[in-house]
Amino acid sequence: MKKIAMIAGCIYSTVLLTAGGDFASSLPKVATVEEIKSCKVNTVYIEKDAGLMWQDAKYTYREDGAYKRNHSVGKAGTWGHAMRYCRNLNYGGYTDWRLPTADELMHLHSKQAEVFNNYRDGDFWSSTPATDVRYYVVFPADAYRYKRYKKESNYIRCVRCLQ
Repeated sequence: MKKIAMIAGCIYSTVLLTAGGDFASSLPKVATVEEIKSCKVNTVYIEKDAGLMWQDAKYTYREDGAYKRNHSVGKAGTWGHAMRYCRNLNYGGYTDWRLPTADELMHLHSKQAEVFNNYRDGDFWSSTPATDVRYYVVFPADAYRYKRYKKESNYIRCVRCLQ
């Protein structure tokens, strides 16, 4: 009998043997980090040193269009849309997602290598206010923060604290 398991969107199969078979071969396969990253599907990134779990969901053409045309769709939109999106997100079995602070985004993107499977070369909203009508965004390529009006459209990546 063949058992199929889905881990982080990747399909793994294990052959189950009957009497006289090897018990170890009947155990489900545990995916390695390399196997999960190779799938390029909806996953999470665990930032152990900061104690954070980051959403690593695939971006759609509609979201890319919203970013470019100043609309709000899914993981791209205005600051208010970004706050609501993260607050209402049910992803990876968790519902306690939030919009990250500018410091969290800057720390994350200051790492040498890109850590996400689903990367975008655009500004990402933070929850950190810059002025009364502006909030900080962080540009992943340089890990710097910039002021943006709340009505502008930027990408969204939610975060949660590890418990």
